[in-house]
Amino acid sequence: MRIVIFGANGQTGRLLTRRALNAGHSAVAVTRRPDAFPFADARLSVAGADVRDAASTIDVVGGADAVVSTLGVPFSLRAIDTYSVGVRNIAAAMRVSGVRRLIVVSSTGAYHYPNRIDTPVALRIAEPVITLTIGKSTYDDQRRMEDIVRASGLDWTIVRPSGLFDLPEPTNYVAGEVDPVGGFTARIDLADYMIALAGDPSAAGKTVVISTTENTPTMWRMIRREAFSSA
Repeated sequence: MRIVIFGANGQTGRLLTRRALNAGHSAVAVTRRPDAFPFADARLSVAGADVRDAASTIDVVGGADAVVSTLGVPFSLRAIDTYSVGVRNIAAAMRVSGVRRLIVVSSTGAYHYPNRIDTPVALRIAEPVITLTIGKSTYDDQRRMEDIVRASGLDWTIVRPSGLFDLPEPTNYVAGEVDPVGGFTARIDLADYMIALAGDPSAAGKTVVISTTENTPTMWRMIRREAFSSA
């Protein structure tokens, strides 16, 4: 497959790009700073584009078998529209180019999951505060993004991870149309799952969750890091 990856220079995007190449796919890493992309490969193209510039997105999605968005920004009290503006332009470019398969990263934090399994006590305490303060603008825009994706007419899948953290290798993660387990998702698990989804037509039109249950950090550590990190 030829996979176009928006947000490729972010923490999840780099992992996803590498896993796509390791799986034998060709990849187009889309970033505003192509000169800063950290690795090269014979099957990798690095494209300079800004998702806020609709014309530049058209130039990079042509010929793709799947488009993946790992766009992410840190929590902020200011207004955020990166997710919604970005995916609107990506979806429009895909329709112009005749590309159908779209996978986007959202978050379980944008939605209430009353049946979440093994919810950490710290998450139950902190989540209402975060969603009303530093996380409000991010989660509001992620919900707008999801609405745009569902109305796009494309073969979309929305992926909702929980608090993102780092592990060296994928785990036996829990994923699918299920309730979240715990409060964490390893970026390497998210990257692994999204590559699998790119080639899975049965996942089109679905909103899925991915949870990591092995070697997870403490919730308070995650809250501190999540406040200052992006996907």
